[in-house]
Amino acid sequence: MRLLLDTHIFLWAVAGSPRLKPATRHLIEDAEQTFVSAASIWEVAIRARLGKVEADPHELAAAIEASGFTELHVTASHAAGAADLPLHHNDPFDRLLVAQARAEPLKLVTADEVLAKYSDLVVLV
Repeated sequence: MRLLLDTHIFLWAVAGSPRLKPATRHLIEDAEQTFVSAASIWEVAIRARLGKVEADPHELAAAIEASGFTELHVTASHAAGAADLPLHHNDPFDRLLVAQARAEPLKLVTADEVLAKYSDLVVLV
């Protein structure tokens, strides 16, 4: 299985947070390939600047490869795909992650229950 980590799942994984459940950690470890979107780094950069999260986007960008994950670039078709999604969620970063998961295809791993409404490509953990 090929996975795309939602931003908070990626943050929990690299921080070794106890919020990342053991079953989720095993899911990630057993995946064929695990991706982190450039959009997640952008989201952290914005939220850090606004004081909503304490994280260094430069360190997180470096942590993608160091953690054994693969960076997923944002393409024009990914961005356009967000327009095709129903309005279940207003967060533009989450909508882009769903669009990327649909386009690639990848399973989007998230703890956000609202994202599960999009499709069976969303794995709620």
